Amino acid sequence: MSERERPVIAIDGPAGAGKSTVASHLARKFGYLNLETGAMYRALAYKAIDNDLDMDDEASLLALCKGTKIALEPARDGNRVLLDGMDVSRRIRDADVTAGASRASVHPLVREWMVAQQRALGVEGGVVMEGRDIGTAVFPDAEVKIFLDAAPEVRGTRRYRQVASNEHEAVRVTEAGVLAEMKARDDRDRNREQSPLRAAEDAVHIDSTSLSLDEVLARSEEIVRRYLAGAAK
Repeated sequence: MSERERPVIAIDGPAGAGKSTVASHLARKFGYLNLETGAMYRALAYKAIDNDLDMDDEASLLALCKGTKIALEPARDGNRVLLDGMDVSRRIRDADVTAGASRASVHPLVREWMVAQQRALGVEGGVVMEGRDIGTAVFPDAEVKIFLDAAPEVRGTRRYRQVASNEHEAVRVTEAGVLAEMKARDDRDRNREQSPLRAAEDAVHIDSTSLSLDEVLARSEEIVRRYLAGAAK
C-alpha cells in the first residue's frame, strides 16, 4: 500500500478522449499538480526531429534520452514544457511532433527511460497524471484511476478541431487525415510490446461518446471526491 499523504490520480485513455482537459480541471479543483506525461514524449520527439533522427531507430532515440532533460512547470493556461531548459510548449503541439511521439513511444527502452522520469515527478503524490499507461505501468498503485474513452469518430473530430485551431497547422490537415492518423495511433498504442494501452483492472471507466464536457468533468470530480471521503475516515 502507498504511504503518500496525497493521492496520485491516474487518467489513461486513447488520443482525443479528453484526458488533458479532465486532468487540468481536476488539478485545479483539488489543488494538485497536473503532470501531462504525453508532453514529455512530444518533447523527446521534437528533439529527435530537430536532430534528424529516425523515429524507428530505438538505439539512437535511447542515446538521445540519456542527454535530455524534460521538465514540466504548471502554469495558469497549462504546463510549460521545458526541453533542456528551452520552452517548447507550443511547438510540441504541432502535428509532426504528435505523430513522431506516437512512433517513438512504442520502443520498450525509450518507455522504460520515460517511465522512470514520470515516477520521479509524481512519487510524493498530490498529482494528476494523464497518459496511456499511468495506472498500469507508471503508477499501478495510484489511489485513483480513471480510464477515459470515446468512439474513434468522436475523438477524431475533437482532435481535428484542436489541430485546426492552430493557425500554422490548419491549412495542412483534413478531418479525414486526422481520423486516419488517430486510428493508426490507436493501433500502435494498443499493440506495442511495452506497456500497451489498456485500462487497469481497478480503473473507473468513463465513455464520453455521448456525454457533454460538463458531464465528464462532473463524473470525474465525483470519483475523486469518493476516494477522498473514504480516505478521511
